[in-house]
Amino acid sequence: MESEFSGGKGLFQILKGVAVALALSLLSAVILANVLRFSPLPDKVIYPINQTIKVLAVALGTLLCVREEKGILKGLAVGTLFTALSYLTFSAIGGDFSLSWIILAELALSAFAGIVCGIIAVNLKKSG
Repeated sequence: MESEFSGGKGLFQILKGVAVALALSLLSAVILANVLRFSPLPDKVIYPINQTIKVLAVALGTLLCVREEKGILKGLAVGTLFTALSYLTFSAIGGDFSLSWIILAELALSAFAGIVCGIIAVNLKKSG
């Protein structure tokens, strides 16, 4: 029997999860920008809110798209690919591609969220 992760099915789940996470992240960033424009929230709340949005986007993308087996690997792939693509997307929007230690922290956080949600996703699908 062919391994699901090595086949196209597993790759499609990963790419779909990344796409869902990116869409949710971009939509949430637009909403956050509009909220910040009309509210007196201090600038120091932007980064924690942004990180929360990214983790929730990875979590939802993984939970909605990962199925059947190898949740750890698929979740890790969703988290790391999401971080890379969101870095490129938001850097292109902002016009600044400078690297810092923050991208490594985001990578670790997204990978961890993807792994945990990948484990949950494959076990939810088995029992449901």
